[in-house]
Amino acid sequence: MATPSLARDARRRLGMAALALGALGVVFGDIGTSPLYSLQTLFSADHGAVKPTEADVFGVISLVFWSITLIVSVEFVLFIMRADNDGEGGILALIAKIEGTRLDSTKVKFGLIAIGMFGVALFYGDGMITPAISVLSAVEGVKVAVPSVHAMVIPVTIAVLVALFAVQRFGTQRIGRVFGPVMLFWFAVIAVAGLARVVAHPEIVKALLPSYGIEFFGRHFGVAFISLGAVVLTITGAEALYADMGHFGRPPISRAWFFVVFPALTLNYMGQGSLIVGDPSAISNPFFLLIPHWGRVPMVVLATVATVIASQAVISGAFSVTKQAIQLGFLPRLQIRHTSASEIGQVYLPAVNWFLLIAVVALVVGFGSSTKLGSAYGIAVTGTITADTLLFLVIARALWRKPRWQVAIFAAVFFTVDLAFLGANLTKTAHGGWFPLSVGVVLFAILSTWRRGSREIRESRIEAEGSLQGFVDDLHAADPQPPRVPGTAVYLNARRETTPLALRASLEHTHALHESIVIISIETTRTPYVSDEDHLVVDDLGYEDDGISHLTVKVGFQEAIKVPRLFALACARGLEGDANEEGAVYILSHVTIRPADTPGMARWRKRLYIALARNAASPADYFHLPADRTVTIGSAIDL
Repeated sequence: MATPSLARDARRRLGMAALALGALGVVFGDIGTSPLYSLQTLFSADHGAVKPTEADVFGVISLVFWSITLIVSVEFVLFIMRADNDGEGGILALIAKIEGTRLDSTKVKFGLIAIGMFGVALFYGDGMITPAISVLSAVEGVKVAVPSVHAMVIPVTIAVLVALFAVQRFGTQRIGRVFGPVMLFWFAVIAVAGLARVVAHPEIVKALLPSYGIEFFGRHFGVAFISLGAVVLTITGAEALYADMGHFGRPPISRAWFFVVFPALTLNYMGQGSLIVGDPSAISNPFFLLIPHWGRVPMVVLATVATVIASQAVISGAFSVTKQAIQLGFLPRLQIRHTSASEIGQVYLPAVNWFLLIAVVALVVGFGSSTKLGSAYGIAVTGTITADTLLFLVIARALWRKPRWQVAIFAAVFFTVDLAFLGANLTKTAHGGWFPLSVGVVLFAILSTWRRGSREIRESRIEAEGSLQGFVDDLHAADPQPPRVPGTAVYLNARRETTPLALRASLEHTHALHESIVIISIETTRTPYVSDEDHLVVDDLGYEDDGISHLTVKVGFQEAIKVPRLFALACARGLEGDANEEGAVYILSHVTIRPADTPGMARWRKRLYIALARNAASPADYFHLPADRTVTIGSAIDL
């Protein structure tokens, strides 16, 4: 009979295995489908600068293996994933930690945050290119299996992508359960396909020695350096390991990587390399040519499913990153729909979804092949990885107080590797790299403009709103007191210290107040989630029986902000007010922003900020306020 401790250990192992299986479906789709196009792009790029000879192929496979080992296995899995923000990962988590770290120079901190914002902007470029190159490369397998239908590649790719984006509004909860088993089957198939070739021609195993990669660089440095621009395609999805850490935790992701994904990728790349050595013409599509003829059509189907899963993970990541960016103040409010009653992280943003679809379809039509798209892919990937590395180094030194020599060694090894990949991909700017750079510049302008403009507007609003405590003191000193009407009025205000503009306007125009007034301020913390015990802080503002109170609501940047539910929770804990459906009215302050000749921001940035503000989602929708009990009172502020 099993003891309780053995039963607990068995349940823990089973739970860990289930999480690792789930991670296979969500985290590793991007990097797991890289063999579809990586080596094909590498040998086709730059008019065949890398030759399908034994020496070049062994050098390339060595570079691929050690790039994956250093950047994914060591840099991300063993090091960077330790820099979690209350369990959450990704570049926004690093930015949040940098904001909470004391640095000697505010300019240095601003510069680091700016680099992080540009990394976030490049992440969106990655989110556009991944579905395009992944699905397109899978469907291109039809040209190998049935060459006569090659004209259908682009239409079929677009149809698959449209269907993929169309179902996003239903969420991933229902289909998420099958992602893991499908990707486990995918990794098994590509591992077996590679292993069969390795067993038949075992000499390819020697390519795992670092000496072949070093010799490749020594023999023709220029060609080897340029080839890094395609080798980087084998590490796409490294950021996903980190960004999706909050969904599964570091141990399950690590186990899935080292026991399933890494071995499968290594075997498949070795198999493709061995195939090219034996048949140089196989560079046209080494992945599908590695498969026996009878299995190529089923493999096209499986690859298409796998790339859809990979694309789904990137699209969901874009939704999650956008939500975090909104709550951290980098973007205006957008409509956010929660697609799961139990998983708060499963969200759908219609504006982001359709914007991505338009961009992805344009990429497929504009570039026309996965090989051409490969040139555009590398800059987005290497730019984000380099930003991750830099922010991690600062956190390791400034926050964790790691010795300088340790930080210096890490920087000398990994930052040098990252910069080498980034430099190699910058040479591809004219051949497609301009696209993610353009996306990065535009989105960086949006992120930085919104953050800067919000700070300017906040300062103007603080002056216009005035002190909340002073308002309440003046109200108590007034003679006669303003009449109070029955009911509860809930005012939303960004700051605890100031008076809602709507409250001042309401008193000025009606000369009356509700008998119960609750002012709610939302504070988004730098942590993803806040416990129920820490959610609510009530302040009676120094007067216990006047019916006016302030409620501070603390939420994590991953949480949905449902004000009625939070207000009801506060009332259940003793806050004065009526949280019933007919008991409270929610009053919002709407500020119209007017451009002015004030110093600070450039005129084009003021116009951009105002345009973004006008297209922001309604606060009533963002805070989940009831439409039939929400009132808006307007005012104007110059920018």
